[in-house]
Amino acid sequence: MRRPTRLHYAWIIAAVTFVVGLLTAGVRAAPGVLIVPLEQEFGWSRATISFAVGVNLLLYGLIGPFAAALMDRFGVRRTMTVALVLSAAAVAASPAMHQSWQLVLLWGVAVGLGTGVIGAFLAAYIAARWFRRRQGVVIGVLTAANAAGQLVFLPSLAALVTRFGWRIMSLSLAATVLVFVPLVAAFMRNRPRDIGLAPYGGELAAEGEPAPVGNPLTAPFGAVWENIRKRDFWLIAGGYFVCGATTNGLIGTHLIPACVDHGLSEVAGASLLAAGGVFSFIGGTLSGWLSDRWDNRLLLATYYGLRGLALMYLPFAFGLSIWGLPLFAVFYGLDWIASVPPTVRLLSRVVGSEKTGIMVAWITVIHQVGSALAAYYGGVMRSAFGTYLQAFELAGLLLIGAALMVLFIGAGRRDAAPADVALAAE
Repeated sequence: MRRPTRLHYAWIIAAVTFVVGLLTAGVRAAPGVLIVPLEQEFGWSRATISFAVGVNLLLYGLIGPFAAALMDRFGVRRTMTVALVLSAAAVAASPAMHQSWQLVLLWGVAVGLGTGVIGAFLAAYIAARWFRRRQGVVIGVLTAANAAGQLVFLPSLAALVTRFGWRIMSLSLAATVLVFVPLVAAFMRNRPRDIGLAPYGGELAAEGEPAPVGNPLTAPFGAVWENIRKRDFWLIAGGYFVCGATTNGLIGTHLIPACVDHGLSEVAGASLLAAGGVFSFIGGTLSGWLSDRWDNRLLLATYYGLRGLALMYLPFAFGLSIWGLPLFAVFYGLDWIASVPPTVRLLSRVVGSEKTGIMVAWITVIHQVGSALAAYYGGVMRSAFGTYLQAFELAGLLLIGAALMVLFIGAGRRDAAPADVALAAE
């Protein structure tokens, strides 16, 4: 049996997961720089292209609960490897498309499913399996891989599109994903006990973990059925729906086209989104640290409320001085993924630690339904009104409502204390 080393292998697992999350975030961010080129080359409407993005976002969330069950049954390493290869293959095939249904099939269905298997639930899944201490920080950092993906990929993808065209960009992105597949095969492991270790900060169980039972296609429904009648589950999920609509759905999909509408280049819009990614990384990591120590309901309400104010400010930022949009990028970036750690901690208290991974996958489904609707209707509203003003203002109002809603999580229960606090420190 392997003895624990100075660096616990859980941190290597976290590092590999971070890299994989960064890659899939880059793939998911790519449609933001494809909208205008596809619109110009094929004459497809923005609503048509937004529909494909909406399918992508919907499937990205919908596959999550089943992906978690597949990882339980077939192993994390094998499932992640297949998902990366599928995503790369779909992106590599996209230069051959010439009809809108092919866009939906490749970037909507295939990329949505491939990246969804390594979706937002994975941060909670890995943290729950490999860590007993520092869970909030780990969730925050792994979630921040989405921000880092935007930071690393968006400006370079936009530059490739501008200089060489969207086809070269797609092939370059696919090749980048394939390069990192051996990393997952070499270093990812399924669970601590497989290599003779206890979870970080925990103890090695006297007996092995029970083998997963049941059909991975039906097991997720059993988990959600146990919790679907809990009011707190729906309060958390409702807030997460609005979260998805106002981040991945609206800003992630439409900020770059909105910048183009106001006379900025795609590269400038992508750089603005990437700048937000820098501060999103900081905000997500800091939020993970705070979620281990403060009332997660108040944190979540604060994040949603501030994000709502930022979105209501955005339409006016385009007409302000050179500081208007950078100020939005900083403020919104800090808040972008900050809501994830307190959401996971609150959900863990409601459903129990054993079900946290798969239930995070289920609320991610709801998150991505919000993303898909916002991606599609954002394009519809832009086509109807010729501006994104109405879409941004409506999203801001929804966030204010979500901020008020999450304050009622745990209301009326005697154990309504905020999420568990990690007291131990090295």
